[in-house]
Parts: sequence; structure tokens; C-alpha cells
Amino acid sequence: QVQLAESGGGLVQPGGSLRLSCAASGNIFSITAMGWYRQAPGKQRELVAIIVNGGRTNYEDSVKGRFSISRDNAKNTVYLQMNSLKPEDTAVYYCQVATVGRPYWGQGTQVTVSS
Repeated sequence: QVQLAESGGGLVQPGGSLRLSCAASGNIFSITAMGWYRQAPGKQRELVAIIVNGGRTNYEDSVKGRFSISRDNAKNTVYLQMNSLKPEDTAVYYCQVATVGRPYWGQGTQVTVSS
């Protein structure tokens, strides 16, 4: 089993920045990838960014050039640096880790972009 603890959400003005963090514990040796999803009210949950064990990354088109995912292997922590935030980025952001067995989800953290 894997446990996730995520943090870093909050209220920010358009054009501002936030950094989300997600620390994994437990059976960390089974993790193959770590990433971030988000879900806005009335919309489906969507993949934002993912980083695999080898270091390769993938981003949803609307966040390319604005968001950056990174991973600290020593701390088993994945980060999402969010710059140039827009109101349409407002959502609950969920950390996810992929394992050999199944995916695990964090509790979610609210990101609100508003004046």
C-alpha cells in the first residue's frame, strides 16, 4: 500500500503562481509514475501532468509552458509548479501515483484563481 499527503493549494490572482507538493510513503518501491489530475465543478477529472520513473514528463495541452512537474526521488515527493495561472485553472487538484498493482490518490487540494 501507498499513502499520499498533498498540499500547496490556495487562492491566487490571475497571473500568479502556486506550487503543489505530494509526498508518498509506504511501499514506495512499487511506484512507476507520479502525477497530477484536476477536476473543476461540472467537469470530468483530467490529467494535468505526469512524470515517470525514468524522468520523462507529459502535460495536458492547456498547461504546457505554464506548469512544470518535477520529482525528488530522495524524498519520494512530486511537485507541480504552476505559473501564469488563469481562472480556468480553478479546480481540485489530486495527486496520483501509479504502482505495479493499482493507482493511489491523494485527498485533493483546492486551487482557486480569482481577483
